[in-house]
Amino acid sequence: MAVVIRMMRAGAKKRPFYRIVVADSRRQRDGRFVEILGYYDPMAKPWAVKMDEEKVKGWIAQGAQPSTQAASIFRRVGIIAARPSKSTKKPTSAAAGSAKKKAVKRARPRKVSERKTRAKATRAKRKANPKPAVAAKA
Repeated sequence: MAVVIRMMRAGAKKRPFYRIVVADSRRQRDGRFVEILGYYDPMAKPWAVKMDEEKVKGWIAQGAQPSTQAASIFRRVGIIAARPSKSTKKPTSAAAGSAKKKAVKRARPRKVSERKTRAKATRAKRKANPKPAVAAKA
């Protein structure tokens, strides 16, 4: 049984309230769950989160995978370490030269079908001589 930590929606229409639960991954979002770990109220100012950190850490240690939303909340609270940020260093000149691709000049130009050539010519002709706007009938 694959176990996940996810957010189960509760609350009224347009007033979301989420329970942070441990559930079988095959169950639906608001379906049966194993245990309630806490809650998240995005409507409160500032948003409110209450959870049992020991239970969360215990479930993660047992192999439960947090959903992206749950992991985001765990990062904000400090249960999970923040993701490493991307490096802002610029690559060295040797690496930059090899990473940049140069345009390849072909020995023979690509073969273009006659139909495409005619269509291109027609488009150019229409662009040069646009039709006059038709007056709307009253």
